[in-house]
Amino acid sequence: MPFRPVIPEKLSQSVVRQIEALILRGILRPGERLPPERDLAERLSVSRPSLRDAIGQLQDAGLLSAKAGAGIYVADVLGSAFSPALIELFARHDEAVFDYLSFRRDMEGLAADRAARLASDTDLAVVDTVFKKMETAHKERQFKAEAQLDAQFHMAIIEASHNVIMLHMMRSMYELLREGVFYNRQVMFQQRTSRGALLDQHRAINQALQARNPAGARAAVENHLNYVEHALRDQQRAGQHEEIARQRLDHEAER
Repeated sequence: MPFRPVIPEKLSQSVVRQIEALILRGILRPGERLPPERDLAERLSVSRPSLRDAIGQLQDAGLLSAKAGAGIYVADVLGSAFSPALIELFARHDEAVFDYLSFRRDMEGLAADRAARLASDTDLAVVDTVFKKMETAHKERQFKAEAQLDAQFHMAIIEASHNVIMLHMMRSMYELLREGVFYNRQVMFQQRTSRGALLDQHRAINQALQARNPAGARAAVENHLNYVEHALRDQQRAGQHEEIARQRLDHEAER
């Protein structure tokens, strides 16, 4: 018969599975500090030795890391998605920017479709809350906050799609964007001609999601990223034209 004795699970294993699930689902994020040992043991209703055992297992697995005198943190596992050499290669070639946008258009369009169909009401409330913060930052001309909230808005959609593979892959992609590997989001958002249009595009995405319209949400995401691509191409051409104009000016000054 295919039955085996039921073996009671150690408390530390239950803790390991719970923390692993929180990391897998993106609830605990890379670099996030865990509560102090006493507080965490009380929240989990386990003894401190059991908690220490679980933390040790998670450290051995590379999911948690200890910082002397600072506590236990979720390990920065995102860096493993791209090697340093590949990141430097991306930064040196403009074509990587547009391949990046094409990839995002495909992945985020799918995520928006899934979110409109599969997200809970709470998931969509998170998206809506982030968008309202974007509106406030836009109105108050808080360029840095607006750029940060833009990334949060898109990640909230990815999270609402409930695909953990896509979640971690796209989070690593946004980390490269935050570091300016592909383009400087903040500089782009400071352009007076684009800020209002970008906010309207995010509003259209949010409205389609709140209406649970999968096709509309996908189309709104694609329209937004098409606009970003065109804006970046225009910015790139403007930079090239400015360089040529400076060369002409320098030449005239020398004549």
